Amino acid sequence: MSSSHRHDFPIRIESVDIDFMGHVNNAVYLKWVQEAVVDHWQCHAPPEAVAAYLWIALKHEITYRRPALLGDKLTASLSLEKVQRESAFYETIVRRGPDVVAEIKSRWCCVDAVARQPVRVSDTIIRCFFPEHPETTRALQS
Repeated sequence: MSSSHRHDFPIRIESVDIDFMGHVNNAVYLKWVQEAVVDHWQCHAPPEAVAAYLWIALKHEITYRRPALLGDKLTASLSLEKVQRESAFYETIVRRGPDVVAEIKSRWCCVDAVARQPVRVSDTIIRCFFPEHPETTRALQS
C-alpha cells in the first residue's frame, strides 16, 4: 500500500530552539512533527472533521542524522503511511536542502474534540488523504 501524497511543511528555527551544544535541542523535533501533522490534517481534512477531531501523539521514533543550526532553512516532508482504526502512522523526513537532518516515525490517535475519547477514522476522511486509492480504504483500516 502506498502512502499519501507527500506534505511539505517549512520549519523555522527560533533562538530558543538552540541548546547548550549550539544546535537545535532534540525535544524541538517533537514540536516540529506535531506542527507538521496538524498542518497536514488541516490542509486535507474537511472543515467539519477538523472541528470535530483532534490528533494526539502516541509514539515517536526519531533518528538524528545531522545537527540543525540557527539560520538553517529546513523542511519537514511527511507522508501518511496508513490509517488503522483510530491510529494514523506517519513518516517525516526533516531536510536541509538535499541533506537529511532527521527521520521520524510516529503514531497518532484520533480523538473526539469534545469527549476527548478515541474515535475510528471514517472511510470518507481516509479518502481525503488517499485520493488515488479509494477502493483500498477498507484495507487501510485493517
